[in-house]
Order: sequence, then structure tokens, then C-alpha cells
Amino acid sequence: MIANKIAWDDTVLPFQLDNADVRGRVARLDGVLDGILKQHNYPPVVEALVAEMACLTALIGQTIKLRWKLSLQVQSKGPVRMIATDYYGPTEEGEPARIRAYASYDEDRIDNALAPIDHIGQGYFAVLIDQGPDMQPYQGIAPLNTTSLSAAAEGYFAQSEQLPTRFSINFGRSVEPGGRGEYWRAGGVMLQHMPKASPFASGEGGSGEGGTLTANDLVHGDDEENWNRANILLDSVEEMELIGPTVSPTDLLIRLFHEEQPRVFDSQVVKFGCTCSEERVRQTLSIYSAKDLTHMLTDDGRITADCQFCGAHYDLDPATVGKDAVQPEGGSDEQQD
Repeated sequence: MIANKIAWDDTVLPFQLDNADVRGRVARLDGVLDGILKQHNYPPVVEALVAEMACLTALIGQTIKLRWKLSLQVQSKGPVRMIATDYYGPTEEGEPARIRAYASYDEDRIDNALAPIDHIGQGYFAVLIDQGPDMQPYQGIAPLNTTSLSAAAEGYFAQSEQLPTRFSINFGRSVEPGGRGEYWRAGGVMLQHMPKASPFASGEGGSGEGGTLTANDLVHGDDEENWNRANILLDSVEEMELIGPTVSPTDLLIRLFHEEQPRVFDSQVVKFGCTCSEERVRQTLSIYSAKDLTHMLTDDGRITADCQFCGAHYDLDPATVGKDAVQPEGGSDEQQD
């Protein structure tokens, strides 16, 4: 059982339902969540929100191209102020993609007796795609939905992309007999209606809160019937089918959508990965003069920086950074985990 699980954990499997004109992805996250969450000491409700956001990131990010970067961000007035994730496309064909994530929150407002989503207040859900140098980044924003982060992502695709989209995601702590103890797992399915040549373009608004568009506003006629049928089938999925170790993604697709002729494509492996480095810290500080840097010194007269994603700590000699920097002597600066 464990051998089967290892074969498809931390992967995203794209598929298409030919009879319904719907595409989608199945994601299973295990070690990725370990890599993300072990960097921090989040309360359980914050861990749950980060787990859901990481699964959304894997499902959405699988579509981006080599070396592109996808960033998702939740900005909230609730106890959890921000959740940020990055997905880095593979550097080469066949290489893993990388995910990182972190959250900021008001510790004194966290109540583990409440549901995780109750810690998200008014705000927005944002998507940023960076296509690399010399390309203008794309950014889209949609209002937050207090039902779930997945519902907020669905609202983004309906409102900003006019693509009917549906997520079914489960996450939680898991324990294997004789294994590594309690740890987080997440799994999910994403459905998306294939884009049409003439998307919804009415100026009358949608049926969502505040007149926003929803997936049901974007499908009509046969498309509506196909979309509704695929969603009814997805509604039958069980929690352990999404995150358990016994049902592979291909078996799950056959169980749910066998009448829709599911067709699978090459899976994408995802790993935890952070892009922070001393060089990036130095580049960020390069705009400051020596005088500016004096306001950033620690009591020991050093310049320090911490990566919010992976927890790496950078300790730099102020004389070696900024506009007036001199080359550091070997071994004078250091990074600490």
C-alpha cells in the first residue's frame, strides 16, 4: 500500500473528459506539505488554510509553462492576514515543479475551536503569472469567498478568466501505522470547462454575491448540461479517495467519470523549493546608500534578513551591501537555517 502511495504522491495528473468537453487535474500532496509546514510553527487552523492553498496552487500551476512562475495570494482583514504561495514551472522537461508557501496572522485572534475559513475576513484572492524577463506580468483579482479558499479561486476564474471552474479539495493530518507519525496530506480535483471562442461578455452582471460572475453564468445549452453532469459526478467523491493511500489518481478518474471517457496526460511531479539566496538579498539592498543602511543595523552592527517562505537567515556585513558595497572577504557573511 505504501509503495503505491509513493508512486503518485506529490504529483499532478492532467486529464480530459472527452464526452463533457471538460479538462481537469488531480493532485496529491504529501512531502510538499511537510516541506512547507515544517518551516513554521503555525496553529492547526493556519496549517489547514496553507494546506488548502498549496493544493490549489499545485492544481492551477500545472498549466503554466517551463520556467514560468505562478503566485497566489489571499489578503484578508481576518485573523489570517495573508497567505502567499509560489509555483515555479520546471526548468527542463521532465524536471519537478517547485512550490513554497507562508502565512501571516494575528496570533491573539486565532481560535482553534473555529473552522479554518472563519479566520479569513473580507479581502481579495489574487493570481500573478510571471512569464520571465522582458514580459509584462499578468495579475487578476477577485473578492474573497467566506465559504472556502477553493470557492474564492472558483470566483476568480469565473470573474477574471470567464472559465467555469470547480475544485474539490480535502486535507488533514494522517497517521501511518509504524510510520513517521502524524503529518499533513492534501488531495484535490480541478474541473474546468474548455474555453470557447466567444466567452460570456454580457454587461448585466452575474448571479454571485455583489453581481459577480459564477460558473453557472458562463455555460448554456449543451455546455450547461455537460458541466452540471461533471459536477454531479465530482460531488460523489469521498474524502479518502482524495487523500487516502489506496486509490490512485487514474483509478479515481475511472470511478468518478468512466462514462465521460477520461483521458490522462503526463503527470507533473512537484517538490518543496525556495528561491531565496544571499545574492537576492544583496540585490534587494543594492538600492540603499550606506547612510540608509545604518537604520537597518542590528545591535551587533549587522544586516540580517529572514526568508518568510523557508526560514533561511542571512547575516551580512553592512560594508558589503548597498550602493557603496565593497566585495566581502571569504567567509565573512553567512546563511543560517
